Amino acid sequence: MRVLVTGASGHIGSAVVPELLQAGHRVVGLARSDSSADALAAAGAEVRRGDLDDLDGLREAAAAADGVIHLAFKHEAMQSGDFPGAVAADLRAIEAIGAGLEDSGKPFVSTSGTLMLTFGGITGRAGTEEDVLEAGPRIDAENTVIGLAQRGVRSSAVRLPPLVHSTLDHHGFGPTLIAIAREKGVAGYVGDGSNRWPAVHTRDAARVYRLALENAAAGSRLHAVADEGVPFRDIAAVIASKLDVPTASIAAQEAGEHFSFLGAFVALDNPTSSALTRQRLGWEPTHPGLIEDLGAGHYFGAATAA
Repeated sequence: MRVLVTGASGHIGSAVVPELLQAGHRVVGLARSDSSADALAAAGAEVRRGDLDDLDGLREAAAAADGVIHLAFKHEAMQSGDFPGAVAADLRAIEAIGAGLEDSGKPFVSTSGTLMLTFGGITGRAGTEEDVLEAGPRIDAENTVIGLAQRGVRSSAVRLPPLVHSTLDHHGFGPTLIAIAREKGVAGYVGDGSNRWPAVHTRDAARVYRLALENAAAGSRLHAVADEGVPFRDIAAVIASKLDVPTASIAAQEAGEHFSFLGAFVALDNPTSSALTRQRLGWEPTHPGLIEDLGAGHYFGAATAA
């Protein structure tokens, strides 16, 4: 297949592109900068210049492709406080891509997140692929993608956990937590830190996207989750050990000040199952889990690597 990939030079994209190429697909990567274009060309992908605001270009590129994987998101806007703007831009991009694919039977794999399940009220148990939420930030985008199955698109949504980890991860939640611990001199968690976060290795997640592109049924929700739920205090403990700082419990009312934009997320309990995804796609994670990967030291630089 000739596959259009948005966010192709980003964290997840830098694993998805080689995953697709190695499987014999051709990749057209959307690039908004010269550096991104150069990285994609070096990886063996065709480059198409554009961004999420170029809706006509997205529609045209989707129509010309045999399938689309949508990874791009305005993370800079989210981190600067404009989460609603980033969410709105994502929804507009999805609608444009969907219009380009309508009535084609082609695959469209988009991206959502497991944390939205907890925000939407799924608590006290592991979230599953069958959990469907009515509306909300990013939920509207996910539901729009799933709805494209009724418009002749083999659409699916991959829900990523908050921690997608590997040597490719330079700006995600993991590096952000480490940077905060360095700055504050403590590796923090909220309350007793028993709330759980799911996780997956970047390259295992990339395989979910490829398998979804190739095989997912129309209207599928999929979970790229390897670790169902790691207690947050265990994550903090590894960070503390590698940075040689103490751990500390942060009061819930101080989480926003201590963790910055992550303050809204760090106390969430988000255990998430991927049992149905493994069954439907024949996927099994093969790379290191979160605690092992954090312990390897690559997140902390040569001075702290062990």
